[in-house]
Amino acid sequence: MKKQLVNYETMLKVTKAISHSKDPEEVVLLTVESIKYALDVKACALFLINRKTNELELAASFGLTDEYINKGPVSALRSIARSLEDGPVAIYDTADDPRLQYPDAAKKEGIASILSVPMVAGNHVTGAMRIYTSEHWEFTLDDVNFVQAMAQMAGMAVEMGRHYKGLKDSIELLKTMRDPKLLASNIRTPYEGVPVHVPHSEVGRRKSN
Repeated sequence: MKKQLVNYETMLKVTKAISHSKDPEEVVLLTVESIKYALDVKACALFLINRKTNELELAASFGLTDEYINKGPVSALRSIARSLEDGPVAIYDTADDPRLQYPDAAKKEGIASILSVPMVAGNHVTGAMRIYTSEHWEFTLDDVNFVQAMAQMAGMAVEMGRHYKGLKDSIELLKTMRDPKLLASNIRTPYEGVPVHVPHSEVGRRKSN
């Protein structure tokens, strides 16, 4: 029961952060940190898919060393790829699982087990959230459901942040377009291009003829 209460508190904490913050990076960092402490695991990380390179790019992590983070590009096609296609994937022993892209790096980092769940936003897989443990861990259904829920919230936070940034940029553009100084130089009048010495009344007669 205590663990469930901690999980609910974590979800409320992250939900509150999403509703108050317009910075997706801040929310994502808070999410991975909260999950790390809620599950009492070694580390948590969130990756976003780069569709151009088919790589998982690290968006935020908590508990991992710089050496492990910089171990090399993480392929969305090789690195526990089924978690992006079929749902959560749990690796009980990182030292003996062919799905792991960097088993030697995991061993050096002291990672024994990994849980990887897809991050979905708008019916599209946008990335993955991963849990790392220092001891072999048989992830329970509650663990998986909790991490999935948090991944969904993180995905929504990222999308909301992107939409907010797009909206903010659009508003700034509209403000620029409505700037009187710029409007003065861009307004076209019926007599634009007419020589100054030609009377407006004369122009009117020429147009009517």
